[in-house]
Amino acid sequence: MQERQAIADLVVVIPGILGSTLARQGSLVWAPSAGVVWDAIRSFGTSLDALTLPVDLGDGHPGDGVEPVALMPDLHLLPGLWTANIGYDRLLQWLTSRFTLELPDPTDPLRPANLLPFPYDWRLSNRFNARRLKAEVEPALERWRSQGGAAREARLIFICHSMGGLLARWYVEQEGGAAHTRKLITIGTPHRGAAAAARQLVNGVEKGIGPLRLNLSRFARSLPSIHELLPRYACLETPGGLEPLTTALPGIDQRLLDDAIAFHASLDASLDGAGAPETSPVDLHPIVGSRQPTPTTLRIVGERLEASEQIEGVTEGGDGTVPRLSAAPKALRPDHPSLRYAPDQHMGLHSHRAVLDELEGVLTARPVIHRGLAGPEIGVRVEPLLLQGEALQVWADVGADAPLGLMAELLEESGRVVDQRKLRVEGSGQGCVFQPPQTGVWRVRVGAAGAWARLVPPVTALTLVCPAGEET
Repeated sequence: MQERQAIADLVVVIPGILGSTLARQGSLVWAPSAGVVWDAIRSFGTSLDALTLPVDLGDGHPGDGVEPVALMPDLHLLPGLWTANIGYDRLLQWLTSRFTLELPDPTDPLRPANLLPFPYDWRLSNRFNARRLKAEVEPALERWRSQGGAAREARLIFICHSMGGLLARWYVEQEGGAAHTRKLITIGTPHRGAAAAARQLVNGVEKGIGPLRLNLSRFARSLPSIHELLPRYACLETPGGLEPLTTALPGIDQRLLDDAIAFHASLDASLDGAGAPETSPVDLHPIVGSRQPTPTTLRIVGERLEASEQIEGVTEGGDGTVPRLSAAPKALRPDHPSLRYAPDQHMGLHSHRAVLDELEGVLTARPVIHRGLAGPEIGVRVEPLLLQGEALQVWADVGADAPLGLMAELLEESGRVVDQRKLRVEGSGQGCVFQPPQTGVWRVRVGAAGAWARLVPPVTALTLVCPAGEET
């Protein structure tokens, strides 16, 4: 058994949007677990009216009794609200097995611990949750330091997935958190927003799944958090070229958009200047998803938004949700050596082998063997939402040095492999088709076969199959 590496600091793990369970008066209202995501979506739909926020809430709490409980352990998604994510159990287990990190003891909340998961109400603004973060992590840091010894000089290290990075940046850069923070690691964080968020807010859930589309759209459009994920780079096609999103589109409230613009302007100002990570008040480490087909620019077509994977004629990719250009702060150049890349989709980026390698290097401040980036990279595309009876098509975008022997596995939501297909060469890529899956959530894992398997990290994508005309 490998000896655990010593960590004297307090490590805080912050999930992305949807990544925390929510409860009201002791009853869970958002907590899907393996095997029941579709049922959770349907039951969540019955609570949407009560969970929808007033548009003038700002950085407050609605006083509706909803409180965060824990990090989501399993796969979780709401179609039309950001993207699916694999849960955080694997990341937490890896941290506790690899380093001298201990989770809090629920029977003794005052016992010092140096691995702190931070669940939060992901409906609310990142400013509100950053202030909650301050109220929780600073006393926890003092308890940890009170042991003395190596812990006496401990500081905070943040490991943040997706929107969690925006929350942590607001704490560090705007709420005095820099004085207590050593390192800030962001994994697939939309520092400059994402075109996918705008398309979801305007278009709602596609495929016409009964009233689910209307309800989820109204719910999503009330959330300050989802507006803070709107793209803040020049992404909107106009006759004069690409322009930033400044005027509300159909379904986007101008007040929430203006507030989101102000939120990002404050973060940009805190790093504005030299265009280097040295302008950050802490040691900043963005990890960026790469090679995946990713919506990057937008155009208005009637009352809808259509997305393109190109920007100014170039396909830059990303993690399937967050464009590559957006997964680092505006002040960092795309070629800056502080940026690290991993070829996987947003949903599983925080547990990808290459990302775990990078985390080990940042946490220990020593070189590591990058087992997850030894060979060619692949990008994977599947339809995120299917109606029962539609075939599941898988497409892999491969480079010239990629192996021909790519395999696709179809997995149930629980992770059990139920089918395999060898991808066949089609033009510049490789593809295959699975027979129509039954209702539920399905994972597609694409990787190399044979000797290449050790060198090409698999990429996982996800699709939700729902009954046609499902009523919720």
